[in-house]
This record gives sequence, C-alpha cells and structure tokens, in this order.
Amino acid sequence: MAATKGKVVYNIYRALSHGLSPFLYLHLHLRKLRGLEHPLRWPERLGRPSLPRPPGPLLWFHAVSLGEGMSAIPVIKECIQRRPDLTILMTTTTSSAFEVIRKRLPTSVIHQFAPIDTPSAMDTFLGHWKPNAIVIMESELWPNLIIGASEKGIMLVLLNARVSTKSFKRWSGPVLLPLISLMLSKFSLIAPLSTMQAIHFQLLHAPPFVINFSGDLKYVVEEFDMCEGEIRSIEDLTVHLAHRQVWMASSIHKGEEEVVQKLWREGHGVALRSQHDKLVGGTNILVVDTLGELRHLYRLTPVAVIGGSFFPSLSGHNISEAAAAGCAILTGPHVGHFSSMVLEMQRLNPLSVLQVSGGLELEEALRKLLSDVKILEEHRLAAKQVYHALSSGIVGNVWKLLDFHILQRDLNLKGNKDSKLG
Repeated sequence: MAATKGKVVYNIYRALSHGLSPFLYLHLHLRKLRGLEHPLRWPERLGRPSLPRPPGPLLWFHAVSLGEGMSAIPVIKECIQRRPDLTILMTTTTSSAFEVIRKRLPTSVIHQFAPIDTPSAMDTFLGHWKPNAIVIMESELWPNLIIGASEKGIMLVLLNARVSTKSFKRWSGPVLLPLISLMLSKFSLIAPLSTMQAIHFQLLHAPPFVINFSGDLKYVVEEFDMCEGEIRSIEDLTVHLAHRQVWMASSIHKGEEEVVQKLWREGHGVALRSQHDKLVGGTNILVVDTLGELRHLYRLTPVAVIGGSFFPSLSGHNISEAAAAGCAILTGPHVGHFSSMVLEMQRLNPLSVLQVSGGLELEEALRKLLSDVKILEEHRLAAKQVYHALSSGIVGNVWKLLDFHILQRDLNLKGNKDSKLG
C-alpha cells in the first residue's frame, strides 16, 4: 500500500517537473546571465554531455556544494587507487564549488555539472553516461534521479547520509513520506554520519539492512598541493601576521559579523583579501572574501571561531579543518547536523571544542585563551589529538562498504581490476 502511494506521488512529481521544464530552462538562462552558471558549460545542467563516455565500468559521484565535494575527493582517490579500471565521473551543482574542486581532483576524473531533476535532463544524462553505480553525498534525494536510475538497474549509495531536522519533519508528513520511503528502498547502501542520523533514516523507512556505519567523512582533511602564487600569498600573509595577536572568525553568516565586530573596543581598519590589500599599521581586520583558502589560513591562527552557529536559523559548519590545523576552537550553540561532531569531540576531550551562547561568552572565552599561553596550548593540542583519533581509518571503512555492497555485487564492476574494461 505504501509503495503504491509512493509511486502515485512520484508520478505526480514527474509530471510536474516535466511541465515546469520550460521555466527551469529559462531560470538556468537567467542564472547564466547573472554569472551563477558556467558561461560555456551550462547546457550540462540540462543533461547534455560535453565529453564522451569512456568504455568500461563507471562510478558517478554526485556532490552539490563545496563541502560535500571535498568530502567525496578522498573516497574518489581511494577508488582510483584500489580499482584503476574504474572511470570516475563527478558532478557538482555550483560554479564556485567547481572552481575549487577542479584543482583538487585527480586528472583522470571526469567532471560535469549536475543535471536538474527533470525527466528529460535526467534521462539524457543517464542515457549518455550509463553509470554502473551512483554515489550521492549527504542528502541529495531527487526523485527523477533515484527512481530513473533504479529503473535502469543502476545501484545507488548515500554516503555521509544526513537529513536536517527541518527536512526530517517535512519528509515525515503523510504526503512526502511514501515518496521518501520509495526512494530510500532503492539504495543498496546508506552510510549515515551518526547514530541519530541512522535513526532518522530508519524512521523514514529506509531498509535496516542497507544502513552501515563508516565514520563521518567531514573528519577527513587532505593535504593539497598549492600553486606557486598561492604559496607566495600565504607566506606573505604569514610575515604580516608574525608579530600580531591573531584569531579568526570563519564561515560567518549575515548578522554574525555584528557579533564579531562588537568584540573590538576601538576603531579598526579593514583589508579585503580578494583585493590583495596590505595589512598596514592601522588595519586590524582582514576580510577573507575568497574561496578555497580556509584550511591554509587555519594554520596561521591559534584560535578559530566557527560561524554559522550564533543564530537559531543557522546549522553550523565543519570544525574538523580547524582541529586538523591545531586551532583552539570556539563555536556558537546552533550547530545543526554538526552537533554529532561537536559532541563526539567533546566526549573525547572537553577542551577540543568550546561552545558559547553568544557575544559575551565569546568575548570571555577569547580573552581567556589569548591571555594565557598555557591554556591556549592545552586547547590547541586537545583539538588536534581528537581530530587524529576520530579521522583515522574512515576512508578505508568507506572503501570496504563500497566494495562489499556495490563492487562485488555488480557483475560489470567485479571484472579485471588491473586494466580498463572494454
């Protein structure tokens, strides 16, 4: 009965997404004019390929944002190392994510922009690339993608699976639950990022036997090569910060800059990173309005205040990069699905992450850290040690799950492991 209702809801969705296709096409055109879509490759969003499909088995990794894409890269590298016969296709949605991720991806990986979830775009995409399996990062449950892939016999994986509190409430309702349940039934593997997330997926009727733990991929922080210009820029900034007391507020959202700004009692000069402004004597705020530099900048500061966490409408940001760099970490109370990461780190060592309720507690915590070298070093060491304890072995665990649940169960993926398949 539930499956039948789910199919009815899906058929309604498919019809609506087909009917809205002309408007979505126009929307993409407008986004292109506003610089939000790639000026030349935007037709990829309609499922139209810009590259041929190589022969042999192909794994499609799909990540929407920069954070999800960065989490996928270590797994992609492990797949290439273990199975060089596999072709890896990666899709992202945003141009900004692509500009950063393309520098990090192995050269053998094919990148395309993800198709919008209309029947035509998805059918065109799947018809051209013919993936043997699709690895979706975190929470991208698009009906035409999932049902269309399943009907074509393509295996589905959800890695670092999560659902926000808001989405869980919406998906649990009588209208959407049958559709969500139908989609989750198509997955061969769901790897949630925490026990609570596993419970959420079970309550959404995901088959219990496909839910397996591997660890949170957000803990995996890889070292990436920097180009000569990036190295020179970071070295120059290091020199300018050498004799200053430094702390950083990262990933802050609208309104949070006021929380941070109130911590300065005197006037302040501001420099913009994107404009290559110099840190002259009267400048005590550097605004980093660039992408892809965060993990390098964490190495230049002893304290990191992680934003996206000081207002109830926000849901936190990844704190593992700051921990990997050995920063003393402060964050606000509203950390959303990163709450499992915060609690796990605090469980191993309470000094690894400090949560503050707002501006006053933030000011007091910063004063305490920056006025006592011993306390600061205790917090920095705690963050780094906890990071290493929690990040160990995660990529290997993910590989084992993919190999067992996907690669060993698909005849087209079990073949020659040493050379490309024709």
